[in-house]
Amino acid sequence: MKKTIKVFIESDRFQNFIMMLIILNGVTMGFETSKIFASDYQSFFEWFNFLVITIFTIEIVLRIAIHKTEFFKDSWSIFDFIIVAISLIPAGAGLEIFRILRVLRLFRLITIVPQMKKIVTALLNVIPGIASIAALLTLFFYIFAIVATQLYGERFPEWFGTLGESFYTLFQIMTLESWSMGIVRPIMEVYPLAWVFFIPFIFLATFIIVNLIIAIVVDAMNEMNHPEEEKIAEKLSIDEENKREIKKLREDIQELKALLLQK
Repeated sequence: MKKTIKVFIESDRFQNFIMMLIILNGVTMGFETSKIFASDYQSFFEWFNFLVITIFTIEIVLRIAIHKTEFFKDSWSIFDFIIVAISLIPAGAGLEIFRILRVLRLFRLITIVPQMKKIVTALLNVIPGIASIAALLTLFFYIFAIVATQLYGERFPEWFGTLGESFYTLFQIMTLESWSMGIVRPIMEVYPLAWVFFIPFIFLATFIIVNLIIAIVVDAMNEMNHPEEEKIAEKLSIDEENKREIKKLREDIQELKALLLQK
């Protein structure tokens, strides 16, 4: 019985059904944000949400029954369990936040779709590297924010009046959003040499440090693809070896035929 249930819940058909259910649930949640649909189809939305959480709960219970303690040793299974558990909390008085957190069910797509799971795994693996770069970027921002506050805080208090405002303005400049016409050029009208401060900041923050984070993520994705590439290469090498053996067998058969004809 357990084997049958395990085959069923791990089958592609059941996984596709769960994926379709998650997508449909996401669509209905989107319609619930519309006042027109929410008023006309409220009973349907409630019924469908109840159906979805019931199916998810049954799935989790079956997985726990099959895998037992092994279920809680898998981080992705724990992730599914937490999402379903949050959905089961009643959204009563003072707990409306849990009604909003129902949208977290959509994150279950990550555990269903292998490529999504691979990307998230890669991101989790590079957290130490990203944290180091983030610390460097924070130090970099802190130094430039102090300098900017001292240089431009008096004449441009709305942008650099305090350390916090300087942080936010520098972050906006780093994203290259209205940095030239909106901030730097007005400052240059008062301080003509302000470009000497902002150009190096943009070059270092935007084109070097931020791209380092991208490079780390790309490198992690490449590392995850190496085992698959090695399997493909190994399979190709086996195929080539099989071809050589088949060719040799054919040659041996031809030689045997020739000997038999001579006799």
